[in-house]
Amino acid sequence: MITKTRDIRLLLDNVRSVYNVGSIFRTAETMNVTRIYCLGTTPVPIDRFGRKRKDFAKVSLGAEDMVAWEHISEVDELINELKKDGFQILSVEQSEDAVDYKKIKPQSKTLVIFGNEVDGVSSSLLKMSDLIAEIPLQGKKESLNVSVSVGIALYGIFG
Repeated sequence: MITKTRDIRLLLDNVRSVYNVGSIFRTAETMNVTRIYCLGTTPVPIDRFGRKRKDFAKVSLGAEDMVAWEHISEVDELINELKKDGFQILSVEQSEDAVDYKKIKPQSKTLVIFGNEVDGVSSSLLKMSDLIAEIPLQGKKESLNVSVSVGIALYGIFG
């Protein structure tokens, strides 16, 4: 029997693509993420009528039923509550203040924030973060797909 020794949660900051979010749910489940917060326009597994989204389920392959999730429209209160509960707030983003994700020593309770496909993690969330992690890139492209970033970061930091 596996004893749960850590509480990893994700916050998806206005991620636009239902396919990216479905993929993130699938990856999150494989890393035993306990909850995913879908902020703002981030797609969720059900539509506005409460029906399962087929496009979401096609990518997540059932992970949407295995990982707790909730949609939130305001984030300040959530971050403050999690900090009071002992969570480390970690954003994955390119920033002058960022450290290489491989050097991160996560706490037992960690909220990991991933941003919008175009704009990244919002500046207000970066300011609320305890730490910013960056995935160093070797080629000419300046960014990775957000679902790819989630996989690299989760396995690199917690794997």
